[in-house]
Amino acid sequence: MAVLRWEVLLLLAAILLVSCSTTPTDILYRVPEEQPSNVLIGSLAEDLGFPDSGHLYKLEVGSPYLRVDGKTGKIYTTEIPIDRETLEDCRNLFDLDKCFLEFEVSITDMVKGIGSGPRLIEGRIEVLDINDNTPQFSSPILTLSIPENTHIGALFSIPMATDRDSGNNGVAEYVLSTGPDAEGLFTLQVAEDSDEKVPQLLVMGNLDREKKDSYDLNIRVVDGGKPPRASSALLRVTITDQNDNAPKFERSHYEAELPENSPLGHSVLQVRANDADTGTNGEIDYSLHQASETVQRLLRIDRLTGIIYVKGMVDREEETFLKFYVVARDRGPNSKSSKVLVTINVKDQNDNAPTIEIRGIGLVTHKNGVANISEDMPIGTPVALVQVSDRDEGENAVVTCVVAGDVPFQLRPASESANDRKRKYFLQTTTLLDFERVMVYRIEVVAVDSGNPALSSTNLLRVQVIDTNDNTPAFSPALLEVDFAEGNQPGDKVLDVVAADADSGINAELVYSIIELSAKSIFEIDADSGEVRVKNFLDREETERYEFHVAAVDKGVPSKTGTATVVVNVLDRNDNDPKFMLNSYSFSVIENMPPLNPVGVVTVTDADKGENSQVRLFVEPDNGKFVIQNGTGTILSSISFDREKESTYNFRLKAVDGGDPPRSSLVEVTINVLDENDNAPYVTKPANSSYTYLSPATPLDTRVEVVKAEDIDDGLNAQLYYTITGGNPYGLFQISPTTGEITLAQEFTGKHSGLHRLVVKVSDKGKPPRHTTALVHVFVNETKSNVSLIEALVGHSLYTPLDRDIAGDPNYALAQHSNIFYGSLAGIAGVIVVIVVVVVIRHRLQKDTKSGYQAGKKESKDLYAVKQGPKNSKGKKSKKGKAPKPAKPLEEDEEASLQKGLKFNLINENVNDSPRIHLPLNYPPGSPDLGRHYRSNSPLPSIQLQPQSPSASKKHQAVQDLPATNTFVGTGDNNSTGSDQYSDYSYKTNPPKYSNKQVGDYANTAIYRRDIYWTDQVW
Repeated sequence: MAVLRWEVLLLLAAILLVSCSTTPTDILYRVPEEQPSNVLIGSLAEDLGFPDSGHLYKLEVGSPYLRVDGKTGKIYTTEIPIDRETLEDCRNLFDLDKCFLEFEVSITDMVKGIGSGPRLIEGRIEVLDINDNTPQFSSPILTLSIPENTHIGALFSIPMATDRDSGNNGVAEYVLSTGPDAEGLFTLQVAEDSDEKVPQLLVMGNLDREKKDSYDLNIRVVDGGKPPRASSALLRVTITDQNDNAPKFERSHYEAELPENSPLGHSVLQVRANDADTGTNGEIDYSLHQASETVQRLLRIDRLTGIIYVKGMVDREEETFLKFYVVARDRGPNSKSSKVLVTINVKDQNDNAPTIEIRGIGLVTHKNGVANISEDMPIGTPVALVQVSDRDEGENAVVTCVVAGDVPFQLRPASESANDRKRKYFLQTTTLLDFERVMVYRIEVVAVDSGNPALSSTNLLRVQVIDTNDNTPAFSPALLEVDFAEGNQPGDKVLDVVAADADSGINAELVYSIIELSAKSIFEIDADSGEVRVKNFLDREETERYEFHVAAVDKGVPSKTGTATVVVNVLDRNDNDPKFMLNSYSFSVIENMPPLNPVGVVTVTDADKGENSQVRLFVEPDNGKFVIQNGTGTILSSISFDREKESTYNFRLKAVDGGDPPRSSLVEVTINVLDENDNAPYVTKPANSSYTYLSPATPLDTRVEVVKAEDIDDGLNAQLYYTITGGNPYGLFQISPTTGEITLAQEFTGKHSGLHRLVVKVSDKGKPPRHTTALVHVFVNETKSNVSLIEALVGHSLYTPLDRDIAGDPNYALAQHSNIFYGSLAGIAGVIVVIVVVVVIRHRLQKDTKSGYQAGKKESKDLYAVKQGPKNSKGKKSKKGKAPKPAKPLEEDEEASLQKGLKFNLINENVNDSPRIHLPLNYPPGSPDLGRHYRSNSPLPSIQLQPQSPSASKKHQAVQDLPATNTFVGTGDNNSTGSDQYSDYSYKTNPPKYSNKQVGDYANTAIYRRDIYWTDQVW
């Protein structure tokens, strides 16, 4: 037993001599915290003077914050940012303390081989603080009590803000904002105390609690970062009675030691403060100030005595020291306070046994506590990295590490830095390994610390010696070719491949595989037997020949691989239907195209070969309208197309191949007939005989009427636009070219009263365009009580040529001149003699009674009768002092005869929205003055309808430039002819569709009626 103890002591002495001979080569880098991923921190190859290639770098310690490029040795940041405030070793640092992140990298020289052993590099990264934390007050509302009558210049401490950042990024300044009520009473003064900025409130005015007992101020704290961060709090100042002495601690700094694992309730130290005041102003309460969460979890202070007790289990391995402030505050109504710094150093106890960590190093990996190493590795090859550490401190952390037992392995210091608390060793071979002699080694590593009593620990590692593999599998022959018919079933066998390996044992066990990924989706091979099977249906039309490679891999480490080439020729079968190039065909042809013209071409293919790919085409159903040419796939029409009769033709084409049995396919064909502009528009609203009443006071932009029309064509041929081509000489009206809405464009004047006939042209956008014409009547007057007059005017308008404008009162200017003339005569006559004037006036009244309009008296003169006497549109002025000569009345029999001859009903009884018009007309009592004016000064022309009379001259014929679908004519009977439900006075013609004279020609041709005559008195 004594001999064994002496041998252990000698071994420990040798290890200590080796560890003492090392020199530190620590590498130090600096990087700001919170950097994004892939930021370069440093390059080990450049800093250590290694060449750019030939070395393998592996990060042993430092993840997950760091990664190392295995080829270049450059250290980068990762996706997990380095937060200085949350790193375990940097949580309780003060402003001037530095924060370090340790790392370890192993370097293997690939030129010399792994047998030369890796080199372990240790380094530290100083994490530089950035301004990533905002300074905060302890509460959003801070309370400060100030006694009344406090003298000007008195200072009161404000609770300080804290900033998790350090240095310049910490608290830099305080800013105070006062409201109108506190302006001039307070200001802010910042004092320096132990490198801390202490905000103080400076009293600048007299405070009277009886006038105002509190003030709300805003205090803002800003750090020194770039850019700076800031936050604010409400500072509520309460005015209280006076308390003029603050507590004062007996020491400026308290420091004590606390053994780790101290029991709960253990007293650490007592802080004392004195207050010169008396009573409640001299009573002091103690509390922790600016204490971290760790301090608050482990310690507490007695509020009355100032004794600090252990509150939680203290472990020096987690917290080596505790630093915080204690605040002493008196109980006066205007409390005062002071603070003192307390530092508690945690004293170590030997309560931790050494820790042994065994992990892979370089190219040697570990799995489940087993390290695999080839038997041909040279002497001194490292198989593991052993790290021994002790969480204790001082002598308790000095650890001795050895390999127990008689095994061909030893420990060699791996790190060149001297660190008693954490030592690293390479576990390396001392002799050549022989797989045939020993396959597995069981290695026990023992570590003992220097504490009293000493603590020890052990760790085990199994080293598996791997046999080498030096023979490659071989195929015979190396090229395998086979014929295989398409239409197979998945899983059918294709062929067998066989390879041989000269090795033995596991190195001779072969695994077969297909190399190409594309071939693996079609073929599969049995990994043990080498049998090749097909996984899918083979299609010769898709692929006629497959060529791929198979591999035989032995199970040695490293494995060796042999390959062979496999060729599979796919034989053809009639397994494909004829295929049209498109899923469906759609062709467009122009209507009126003559028969036997091509309307489209289809393409059909067959993926088979030989007779299986010869295709014939048929039309289904074969109704004789279409035929197809088998050689070209051209579809011919047997008919001429008319879109208005049939716009679409649908049929199917059948393709049949020459296989046995034959295969076929169908495709849908659609023939669309394109439109030609062979139809003119027709008006559906308004009727030509309808009218719209407007008051002279109608405002601008008032909607008058909407012209609506339709066109049975399609596309642009059916798109309509509207224009006013006549009846608008004053520009009173305007029409929307797209909607047909007519609105008022100018205000009415006196000359605009009466009937207006707007000639609206409705055209389509075909090429060439076709059009039709509609009449829109607008009656402008103060009233419309005399409906018969309006109907008569509209009826007269229907027979007025379209090139003549009907736009209001035609004799308005003449009436104005006549009124001026008669007024002048009346004035002169009055000057000459009053008596003569009276006689003249009486005489004129008698004339009016005989020939003028009288209310309640039936009119005997027809408005449309031929005016007797010479033609004179303006009328002659009567001589001075004489009444105008009355017109000769019609005889009773003549009037009856004329009315009988002019009896003409223009009303279609089936139309409900149009006014009735009967000619000639007698106006009832109460007709408007406008009717009398038309009758007396400018009578309307009479319409003489003589069904059996010869044609009148073109000078007196009524020409209507309207299409056949909206043409109105007058006849000598009692009936009117209507074209359809849309027009009261129209005659619809139905010419043959494909005659020499197109419908558009009818729409642009004037229609002359032999039974319509006009007098010389025409608007």
